[in-house]
Amino acid sequence: QLAFDESGGGLVPAGGSLTLSCVPRGFNMEDHVVGWFRQAPEKEHEGLSCLSLHDGTTYYREFAKGRFTISRDIDKNTIYLHMNNLQPEDTALYYCGGDPSTTPQDLCLLWPFDSWGQGTQVTVSS
Repeated sequence: QLAFDESGGGLVPAGGSLTLSCVPRGFNMEDHVVGWFRQAPEKEHEGLSCLSLHDGTTYYREFAKGRFTISRDIDKNTIYLHMNNLQPEDTALYYCGGDPSTTPQDLCLLWPFDSWGQGTQVTVSS
């Protein structure tokens, strides 16, 4: 299973913004499908936004559209999640994950991972 290091979380007031970063651990993400996921307290993991680094196609969960944007920096081998208008219900541990052979939609909806990294905590105060 691919491993990543996430960073950029923090405490923000409602309506605030954050940008999360994700760097793969020990491999180049080129041609992979990668995405962002989160787990709120006492809830299951859920996919947010996924991106094919092969052709640039993206998939967003309905509740993420318009507020979250996934992007990549090829030179830095890094993907980002830009989050705007954060609300208390966005409070969660945020993770990234990837797979070399799937689609952005399948990765976001099926997230075939046996384990997760440390993630980065996002806390939104009301």
